[in-house]
Amino acid sequence: MIVVTGATGNVGRALVAGLTQAGETVRAVARHIGTEDVPPGVRAVPADLARPHSLAPALEGATSLFLLVAGEDPAGILRQAAAAGVAKVVLLSSQGAGTRPETYAHAAGFEAAVAASGLSFTVLRSGGLASNALAWAEPIRLHRTAAAPFADVALPFVDPDDVAAVAAVVLRGDGHDGATYTLTGPEATTPRLRAAAIADVLGEPVTFVEQSREEAHAQMVRFMPAAVAEGTLAVLGTPAPEEQAVGTDVERLLGRPAGPFSTWAARNVAAFR
Repeated sequence: MIVVTGATGNVGRALVAGLTQAGETVRAVARHIGTEDVPPGVRAVPADLARPHSLAPALEGATSLFLLVAGEDPAGILRQAAAAGVAKVVLLSSQGAGTRPETYAHAAGFEAAVAASGLSFTVLRSGGLASNALAWAEPIRLHRTAAAPFADVALPFVDPDDVAAVAAVVLRGDGHDGATYTLTGPEATTPRLRAAAIADVLGEPVTFVEQSREEAHAQMVRFMPAAVAEGTLAVLGTPAPEEQAVGTDVERLLGRPAGPFSTWAARNVAAFR
């Protein structure tokens, strides 16, 4: 039985669906989750990664765990997992844990804890998710505008469905113990180009507005810590070469190319109408 934390998120929801379709027994975990949030036959268990002891009912009888970077006690979470008999952990981390470990110390700390847990583990380092563009949903719906800083800095954003598909392969297969995979899209795109891709699937113009770094920072700190905002802006504005590079792990693990941003936009066009 596979436990999926963050089961109502962009990656977790797709992972639960994919594992269920593949015939796996899945238990879906999130802080606020109910039967309406999961496919038929999947047990939904409310739990909070910030309170490791709350995971006990979800982990009972589990063999594998898909783990998000959340909470401040990864060792406590992993102790709960080991006590329940979990043998394999797949951690969804961030590419920044490898490229900027001081800035992304939270993710790097989870990676270190998983490696020290004594459990079989695999780390998935995701690049920026295409679903981050959902931050534009309301302004595009209301005003057909999209605003972002660093309009022409390109990064290979990855489709969260591809991240979920890779996670399913690793959770269900062998030969991944101790591996770290970097997950990116098939090409680097700029904020301006991503807004244009959404306009294309809408069939209507979308005006792109380039924000200053200060404007973007002021907006971001409304919903994330200042240090996280600074780190995110550093990646978006002055990415390292390895952060702009298109990786091969998605294609190698899935046996097909990673999906482009335009495919994600077409699949999610209703959010922008």
